[in-house]
Amino acid sequence: MNSLIIRRRLAEHISRLKFPQRTLCTDAATKVSSSHSVQSSNDHVGQQSFRNEVHPYDLAIVGGGMVGMALACSLARMPLTKHLKVAIIDSNPALLKGLSIKKEDPPDPRVSTVTPATISLFKDIGAWKYVEQHRHAYFDQMQVWDYTGLGYTKYNARDVHKDTLGCVVENKVLHSSLLSCIQDTDFQKTIYPSRLSSMTLQPRNLSIGVDSTSSGLNERGNLAKLDLSDGNSLYAKLVVGADGSKSRVRELAGFKTTGWNYSQNAIICTVEHSVENQCAWQRFLPAGPIALLPIGDNFSNIVWTMNPKEATDRKSLAEEDFVKDVNYALDYGFGPHPKSSILGSGGIFSWFKTDVNLSPDECFKVPPKVVKLASERMVFPLSLMHANDYASKHVVLIGDAAHTVHPLAGQGVNLGFGDAFALSRIISEGIAVGTDIAEVLLLKKYEAERKSANVTMMAILDGFQKAYSVDFGPLNILRAAAFNGAQYIPPLKRSIISYASGDQRFPIFS
Repeated sequence: MNSLIIRRRLAEHISRLKFPQRTLCTDAATKVSSSHSVQSSNDHVGQQSFRNEVHPYDLAIVGGGMVGMALACSLARMPLTKHLKVAIIDSNPALLKGLSIKKEDPPDPRVSTVTPATISLFKDIGAWKYVEQHRHAYFDQMQVWDYTGLGYTKYNARDVHKDTLGCVVENKVLHSSLLSCIQDTDFQKTIYPSRLSSMTLQPRNLSIGVDSTSSGLNERGNLAKLDLSDGNSLYAKLVVGADGSKSRVRELAGFKTTGWNYSQNAIICTVEHSVENQCAWQRFLPAGPIALLPIGDNFSNIVWTMNPKEATDRKSLAEEDFVKDVNYALDYGFGPHPKSSILGSGGIFSWFKTDVNLSPDECFKVPPKVVKLASERMVFPLSLMHANDYASKHVVLIGDAAHTVHPLAGQGVNLGFGDAFALSRIISEGIAVGTDIAEVLLLKKYEAERKSANVTMMAILDGFQKAYSVDFGPLNILRAAAFNGAQYIPPLKRSIISYASGDQRFPIFS
């Protein structure tokens, strides 16, 4: 199976524009008779009762994580969507109580590398100023190399006239910043601290006696019904599945997926150096890549891919032994260092030689040594998954609910943020021309736009994963040639940096 299968299966399904009426439920739904807690941004809205009246919403966002909150913040900031009534369904208590982040605490092992394009979008919605109040680390250089010692590539932000290649931020900081951002608005949001248990699409004979909005909430039979695990129910024009790779929305809506497991696990953790790390490093090893990402102060984040048994064994290693393994993997282990002078040595890659002399910044360097662990080690299985459909009547998927990718390039969360901002823009465009926000053709416009970007990135990452899962002499030489091509052919290097930086820009704000 390879990435071409994704494109083939997507082509088979993308033409479907109709979604049949269905009622979906689970026997595991728990009904609770006690009153529920609902948090709203409007002071006059407190607890709600659904026994005798219906409180409809324009959107119900299932999943209040980073991607779900990015969608809510984007909607709250745009002139044509800031009036929408939005329900956010998530059992995470942080949505109600907020996150307590102390600067003296060591970094959490769960981090994201956000691209310049994502940073720009966060600035547009007013969330980035909150990120900058906490620990984060910009980096303007990245070194990628091969364990064989035959090739390496150094990427520099100045190659594309940028100040930075990205920024490493703890997930809890991104989440907290989005929560702070939306609290600064008068957005009509209501938080339901619960889980989705069942969903009825296109319920019939439902008459809502409320004032209409631009999205037509008073139209009969034009709402989806969501039943929650605490016994409450709500109605919405559009249900957004932002509930992760095991999406309940995707399951209940009947969206099929394409994908496979990689038979690889990733160990993630925070480590400490004796000096500050200011570069992103990635080395491709026989069992998978290891990445060392700056996180601020003298801390870095490790993302190390390997087979499941190795991951289990290394998770249980004594700290001293694990640190030795990390330094071995990043420095002298598995093979020699690439030589910066290889082009002038008359070796097998001398045909790459140009008239440009290497600057000190372009020469191969060894990453800073890890001196100790600064967090627990966490292990995650790796897989590729892509929903065959992102949208149908009343339902749309964003983020990991729609796709998951290999973490070797740190693109997963950026794809999710791209989904959120694209969906908010397309909803705004629909409202501008009087289109129902749950209209299939409108949602399919979002699907077509994001599938193109997501599948392309997924195919590239899957290709890299497969190319580095085989240790074979001729293939090793071809891989090294690719590294050297990226290093010494400036137009190719610039194209790689621009694509990885997410240079596409969404003109969503006015």
